[in-house]
Amino acid sequence: MSFTLIDLSSENFEFRANVWNWKTALEIIKSFDILSENNLRQMSYNATGVKVEKDAVNEIGERIRGEILPKLEPDKRIFADLTITENPDDGTLYKDEDEQWKNYSADYQWLKDFSDFCLRSKGFQVF
Repeated sequence: MSFTLIDLSSENFEFRANVWNWKTALEIIKSFDILSENNLRQMSYNATGVKVEKDAVNEIGERIRGEILPKLEPDKRIFADLTITENPDDGTLYKDEDEQWKNYSADYQWLKDFSDFCLRSKGFQVF
């Protein structure tokens, strides 16, 4: 499953996310306490068209850049439970229920690109 974030400005640029990165991004956003539970729930499903306004999107970008990226450095990644690892993603698909959390992570570069999109956009819609 993938998600496409479409900028609300007339420029209509896009940012794409897979479910593995996006679930982690949503947990990071949730930890910032910027958006309502309802918005976060809608954002967890693709093709909902839910809109996130410019002020919220810009704050998300700033907080990722200021609070998350410094912890990651270019060689680390963050899991959906917000723990950080130095181990690279080796592509293993964890099927055991006790290990499925290991499937969801985002690395430094993906989060940097996402924060750049947030800071450049005028808000976005999730498709």
